[in-house]
Amino acid sequence: MKRIGVLTSGGDAPGMNAAIRAVTRTAIYRDMEVIGFCRGYDGLLEGDVVPLSVSSVGGIIHRGGTILRTARCPRFMKPEGVREGLRRLKDYDIDALVVIGGDGSFRGALELSELGFPVVGIPGTIDNDMAGTDCTIGFDTACNTALQCIEKLRDTASSHERLFLVEVMGRHAGFLALEAAVAAGAEYVLLPEVPLDLDVLCKKLHYARERGKTHSLIIVAEGVMPASDLASKLKDTAGFDARIIVLGHIQRGGSPSSFDAVLASRLGGAAVDALKRSEFGVMVGRIAGNIVTSPLQVSWEQKKNLDSDMMSLIDILGI
Repeated sequence: MKRIGVLTSGGDAPGMNAAIRAVTRTAIYRDMEVIGFCRGYDGLLEGDVVPLSVSSVGGIIHRGGTILRTARCPRFMKPEGVREGLRRLKDYDIDALVVIGGDGSFRGALELSELGFPVVGIPGTIDNDMAGTDCTIGFDTACNTALQCIEKLRDTASSHERLFLVEVMGRHAGFLALEAAVAAGAEYVLLPEVPLDLDVLCKKLHYARERGKTHSLIIVAEGVMPASDLASKLKDTAGFDARIIVLGHIQRGGSPSSFDAVLASRLGGAAVDALKRSEFGVMVGRIAGNIVTSPLQVSWEQKKNLDSDMMSLIDILGI
């Protein structure tokens, strides 16, 4: 194996640059060349390539986003797009590909793998919704970013005696919302995995008022409903006038935390080592502190469940 490719695909996540750096420098250390494909699978199909060297990935470990840029590529969701991608890889004499992204990106990687091309995936998404790893690259940073914003809102909520609804990312998974809610001391959290019981929520807010609490904080995962819709339901049902904050894409930005920078570095090196030992069609992950590999399809075929103890903490601590 003489030349490998690397790309970032789907939503960006803090730590992707650290992973690119680790893949590049580990591969060069193992006497391989590295080619970066810009804009994910779009760049692969269009031949948007850049050679990567030890110096070209210098000074990027602390940077958010991805120097290779990223995109979602509908063309790669079709068999003809995958076959065109395979032709492009052969045109550039690429012997193997490292894909950094979420489960959608891994589905494309699996298609290439099933055509016989060596691929290894590195899980990078702030949603942390991929099995095969305890934590995905970017999740820890996104939680800390959300927490910093929520802490500032706490000051305002307390000063003005208000109810704040904070909408965080998470269309299908509530990991980010749950982590942020526990860390911020929120009174309630709405998760895609748990049906909303509006009566229970209203009773909890009324109880807080009765015992003299002057402000409250509710974290809403975007996959449950828009925070604006919840505000309307609360006002119509129980007369609560809530202020709404949507954190949005700010959660994706910023320098990676030390945890994410280390995780990305470990997984980047592990991905190259997996290729060297001819372990293909797999993802690398970190489970119980150890670096492991799993089939790519594990990331979406196995259900990754929320921590039930964490969910109980919201009820216990948010009274």
